[in-house]
This record gives sequence, structure tokens and C-alpha cells, in this order.
Amino acid sequence: MKKKLVSCLISFTLLSSLSTPLLAKAQENTEGIKGSLVIAGGGVGTSNHDIYEKFLLLAGGKEKAKVGIIPAASTTLQSSEKFKEDLVKYGVNSDSIQILPVSNHDFSDTQKDESTWKNQVNDKKLSCTIKGLTAVWFVGGDQTKIVDSLRQNNGNDSEALRAIWDIYRKGAVIGGTSAGAAIMSDVMITGGDSLGALKESIGNKENKHVNENQHNKKEYEPLSVQKGLGFFQHGIIDQHMDERARLGRLAVAAYNAERDKEKNFAYGVDEDTAMVVNNKDQKVEVVGRSGVAVLDMSKAKLISKQKVRSGLENIKVSYLSPGDKINYHLKSFEFPNDKVETKGFEYYSFNALPATGVFTPYGRLKAYLSYSFVDNKSMKSANSYVYDSKGSGYEIAFQKDNDTNGYWRYTDGQKDDYSIVNVRMDITPKTVKFQPDKKTSLTYKKSTFSSSESPAYDSIKGNLLIAGGALGSSNSSLYDKFITLAGGKQAKIGIVPAASTKFDSSNQFKSDLVKYGVKAENIEILPISNHDFKGTSENESNWKANMNSDKLAQKVKGLTGIWFVGGDQTLITGSLRNENGSDSKVLQAIWHTYKNGAVLGGTSAGAAIMSNTMLAGGDSYGALSYGFTDTYDDMTQQEGGPAYLEKGLGFFQYGLVDQHFDNKARLGRLIATAYEKGNKNQLAYGIDEDTAMVVNNSGKQIEVVGRGGITLVDLAKVQANDKFPSDYKNILISCITPGDKVNMTTKEIVINPGKTSTRKNEYYSEKIGPNTGLFSPHGVLRKFLAYDLIDNAQSKEIKSYTFNQNKGFELTFRKSPESNGYWAYTDGQKDDYSIVKVALDIKPINVDIK
Repeated sequence: MKKKLVSCLISFTLLSSLSTPLLAKAQENTEGIKGSLVIAGGGVGTSNHDIYEKFLLLAGGKEKAKVGIIPAASTTLQSSEKFKEDLVKYGVNSDSIQILPVSNHDFSDTQKDESTWKNQVNDKKLSCTIKGLTAVWFVGGDQTKIVDSLRQNNGNDSEALRAIWDIYRKGAVIGGTSAGAAIMSDVMITGGDSLGALKESIGNKENKHVNENQHNKKEYEPLSVQKGLGFFQHGIIDQHMDERARLGRLAVAAYNAERDKEKNFAYGVDEDTAMVVNNKDQKVEVVGRSGVAVLDMSKAKLISKQKVRSGLENIKVSYLSPGDKINYHLKSFEFPNDKVETKGFEYYSFNALPATGVFTPYGRLKAYLSYSFVDNKSMKSANSYVYDSKGSGYEIAFQKDNDTNGYWRYTDGQKDDYSIVNVRMDITPKTVKFQPDKKTSLTYKKSTFSSSESPAYDSIKGNLLIAGGALGSSNSSLYDKFITLAGGKQAKIGIVPAASTKFDSSNQFKSDLVKYGVKAENIEILPISNHDFKGTSENESNWKANMNSDKLAQKVKGLTGIWFVGGDQTLITGSLRNENGSDSKVLQAIWHTYKNGAVLGGTSAGAAIMSNTMLAGGDSYGALSYGFTDTYDDMTQQEGGPAYLEKGLGFFQYGLVDQHFDNKARLGRLIATAYEKGNKNQLAYGIDEDTAMVVNNSGKQIEVVGRGGITLVDLAKVQANDKFPSDYKNILISCITPGDKVNMTTKEIVINPGKTSTRKNEYYSEKIGPNTGLFSPHGVLRKFLAYDLIDNAQSKEIKSYTFNQNKGFELTFRKSPESNGYWAYTDGQKDDYSIVKVALDIKPINVDIK
């Protein structure tokens, strides 16, 4: 049974009055606590070594740890048993781990009636067991069940809870994920979303007297809280922060907690991430794979610009990454020495679009604030929106203040790692209205690009591994696949550095191959470039002549694998094609090697060059609004504007390829390009970051490998309005994940047999509002389609909007007769969805914001 992702709706509904203190402290005597906390935001993967190892280190080490698991939040024992299995994998003796009999309800996957456990929480034997532990872990589910299981009917602590406090004070570690994180603070958030919290918990008079049944019919949920267990005494904690876009509800909860907002931060923990609390040092360390949002509400004020709805202004937002530390007493931050400031040294310079929906590049909060705002010299302010289907909602405005800054470094290979501090956020009531655009004023330009088709080879013996960018060094499944296709650890591999301006990524990839077992002497960075590299004494622009070197061509013919690093894809084609557009001798040698069995791979720019028509610039909004351009402006064009096309190298013979698909939301530009320049009998492919499509030419099949997914665009049945650009009906969208396969000629999708169909077996049944931006849950396309449409019995269609000023597009995703979803757990308790044949309609609109 899948873990319910929606929090309990009604526990304690916040009053509209902002002057009422929320709740009394759970524990007053919290001085001198020697223990620590590991507070995880949910979705912790079994492979997340950092969180597991930190928890066990604080528990006394894997040899000495004695761990008690509290299953109360869940409806089954599955997650508790899985956590126990994981601890054993990390070296803890199975006999040193117990699932404690703490619950107020029966579990659905056992023969016993565990509801009787409620009567045992004052049992001395259970208390004695707890007092012998060095660690306690709370699994996820419903946080109210944890509190009810450990508190007596009169509200007093049970003997079991007192025993947990006793070992915590003496040095034990208390940890938990999802619901197990929510219980950690005094004020425990039990339900609601960002829009519901804003509309109904800060002075909204429209819906003051709404009963529970009415709430269930809404597109949003009001904020509800109750008294938590209070192990963390220094601010409110929320979880699933970035995936479920809960910053708005955390801001409202923190603002209402009047006694906390002056002296405490509020914390929102992302999935697969933990905040580790050291009570002795009064510090929090971020551990895991994403980040922790930190809100400073000390100068926040209520604003009222309408008679009915209010907003908040002057909230300070920070977002910390793994390795960062927070001094919660001083309300200050510490960053690793290898992180560099972005202020005054911003890398990007482009006009970022407002964050309005699933077509927004960097559409999740941390990524948007990093790339589109803090590390972008062109941006002083940016905004997003959240609203219901009637358009009633809020504008979220971000502004750089004097103390705003960013900190950057590489992590896990060539992935960007950002920390963000002190971005001002104002939340203002707005009404957004959409109407069909009958007469567009936008200048849509059709593509003038013309590319002669690369020769079709039916007898290619080699394979392709096409990665979507941001490849992690720890992505063993992808590296192992490339090495296997190259002939194993005796492979002879050449790395083409041309796309980059430095050798860092080429050196990193070589280092990774060595780590995965390839001999260093069998790996060479090939002298292929048409430009100079930074940080070297040699002028590599002289390498341009090498493209016709007989010696280099002969060397290439002896390779079993060739890898193209990321950067600017036009630099690769410019380094391998002659001025007249013909293939150089080295490119001919690459083709020879490929046809005879070698694997060709590449990431980011190295993926873009794989298809015959190469997408080299533009974003979804720019491509749909303005069409195509014949000019290329490096970074600016890569990050936005109309689409720019060039001739690729054509190694992939079965359609168009695009990359960075999830993070840069490139579905719109892939659709526009595929409609104008693609073969409508072929699929178009969008590859997520840290993910690859592995092309088996002989079997005519693609397999997904890595950590994300591949989006398939099928235009075979599309209907378009030739008199009005970007007006489409019946585009078919599928999203496949690791283990899934697709036939490139028949377009048949083969789903991993370990997944179960969701059709007529949907887990959710909820009314869904439009996906609107940074405060909308499930902002990545695949998850939006999975949770809100495919696995939701009430949803027949869902909408998202993309717009800039007064022009934009309405996206309607519909269940088609062929639609289906497939679900399984992956890497611990993470949901893994595949989606087949969702219909998409795109309609140009006019936008009015008041």
C-alpha cells in the first residue's frame, strides 16, 4: 500500500486572529540536553549514506547502536521493517534493533490487533526497554497518530514518552522522517497547503466558517496545527518542503506563532534531506541530497490590499545545502570553505521568466532562486503566483536586499550546489484572469533551419548512452552501463572536451571512469576543440586543425567508447565539421567506430548533438510565443527566448533529443521543434538530469537508466491551428523511468514488470487546482502528472499556466482512452511512477493580473 502523501486535514484549525499565541510548549525544561536530532523531510532513499551514517554515528556507532523504531504514524509495519532492514545493511546487528509497540491503531499488514498497544505506553517494561536504547526513530505517515499514541487522554506525557525524553537528555539521538519530522517541534503542522494557509489563516473572511466536508471539496487545504512533542525547541519544522511547495504554509504558521517569530527561525526540510541538531553546540547541519529552507519572520508584517484577503511582507528566505550549518541561537549561517560567494561574481545574465507553472525553467524554489535570481546579475527581483481555478490567489515577489547572497560549489561530479541567504519575500493578494487569445500580438517566426538528413544506417552495431546533464559521480548505474557497452573495464575511451571552456568536466569524467574500474592509461582526453581553454598554458584553439588529422582519426578508430562532455553544443559541432559543413576526418572516424560496435555517450551538450536536428537554445515559453531565431547568443540564448536550431551529428536516427528536461522545463520547446522539424511518426525524447536513454540500435529499443525519467512526445495525432501558432490539441505525453523501455520504430512502451497499474486503482481522490508556480506541489512535470492526474480518481484533466506579463498559454493535460500509470517503490520508500499517453492541449491566452 502506498504511503499517503496528504497530511491529516483537521486537527486544530488556526484562528484568523494573528495575536493569539498558538500552543503551549511541549517541554519547558530543555536545558542541558546532550542528545541530538536527525529530522528528515521524507522520501529518504536507502542509498542516502549521509543520513543513515550520521544517525548511526550519533547513536554510538553501528557496533554499539541500540535502536527503537516507533511505527505509530503508519497504517502498516512495512516502513518500520524496511528501516530496520536498511540499518542492518549499514552494519547494525539485527538484534540491536526493535520495532517498539507504540500505536493507537491496528496495522493492515499483520494478524495482530495493534490498537491494544495504546494501553501499553505506561507499561514499565516498555519504558525500561526505551531507557536501554541509544536511538529512537519515528517513521512517516500521520503525525497526529504519533502524538496520540505517546500522550495520555488528559494530554500528559506517557511513561514511554518520558523515557524517550530521559535518554534524549542523556545523549541519545532522536530521528524521524516526514510525519516523524513534523512531531519534533512544539507547534506541529498537521495539514494544509500554501494556498490554503494564505487564504484561510491570515484574515480571510470568505471562508471562516467552513466545515470539514466542505474542506474536502476544495482545491486547497487550510493550515491546521496541534501540539507536537517538542524535542526541537527553536522554531517550527515542516517537511516535504520543496516537493510539496510548503513555504507559504510554513510562513503563515511561523507568523502566527508570535512567541517564536522574534527569536527563532522556521525550517522546511526537503525530501531525502535531514537537519541534524546538535544541542550542545546549538547548531543545525544540513545532511542529504537537497536542502533546508529557513524563514526569518522577525520583521514580517501583515499587509491588506483587499477587503477580504491579507498578505505578508518582509519575510527573509534562506535555503541551505548539505554541509551548511545554522547557529539557531545566533540566527547565523556557516558555509564550507570551498563555497564561493555569488554576489558581485554572478555567473548568469539572462532575463528570467516569472515562475508560473510546469513550463518554468528551474521551477522548484531552490533551483529558481539559485539560477534565475541569486546567481543572475540581470535579476534584481522575480516573482511567482499561486491561485485557485477561479484565479483568486497571491503574487510571491522576491527581491535582493543588501544582505542577499549566494554561495556555490560543485558537488557529486559536475552538479551545482547552491546556498542562498536573505532573499526578501512579499506575498500580496492578486486575482489572475485568463481568456483565450483571439488575436495574438506576438511575432511568431517559423524556423528557417534546413538540415539535410544524415544517412540512415540499418546496420549500426554500436550503442548510444545519452545523458540529460548534471551527471552525478555517484550514479553507478549509468557509469556501469557505459563501461559495459564499451567492453568492460578493459575499454579504451576517448573524451571529447570541446563543449566546455575548461578541462574540469573532462578530468572529472576520467577520474570517475577510473573509480569505476577503467584503467587510467586506457582513457584519453582527445585534442578536439575550436577554442582556447581557461587555466592552461596551451592555446587549444589551435586544435581546430586536428579535426582532419589522420593520426587522430586513426586513434579514434581504435576506441571502444567516446564521451562528449557538457557545455555549449555548438562548440562540439564547430570542432568536428569543416567550414563547408562536411564531416571532418575525425568525425568520419567516430562514425566508423560507432557503426562497428563502439558506444557513444554524452551529457548535456554532449546529448544535444546526438540527433540530426540539434536544439541549441531557447525555452518553452520563448519557443511557443516567438518560434525560432537564426541568431545565437551563447548563455542568454541557452537559458531563454525563441528556439535556436543547428545541424547535429545525427548519431541518433529515431527522432529529436532534448536534455536538462525536468530542471529547465523544456517540453514546450521540444513540442514546437518536433512539430516544425520532426518526423511525426517518430517520438521526440526529453531526458531528465542525472538520467540517460540507452539506445540499442540492433534491437531498436531504448532503456532508461539513472535517477530521473524520459518524457516521450508523440505528435502522430496532433491537431494544430495553422492560422494561430502554438495552438495544439491531442499531443500525447508519456514519462518513463529506470527499467522501462520503448521501441523506437513501433513506439511500444514496455513498463518495468515490478510496477502496478494505477488505472481503476487510483490511490488518490482529490480535487486539484491549477499548477501555478513555486507554491504549487509537484512542480516537475512527471510528478505533477503522476500525483494530480494519473493516480487521482477525481481528476479527468488538470491545468497549468505559463505566462509573462499579459500573454501566455493554458496547458490542459487529459486522461485519454489509452492513458495509464504504473507505480512502485524505489530506493526505500520513494514513489516511482511511469505515465503512458496523457493527452495535452495547448491554448494561447491573454492574462490580466489585478
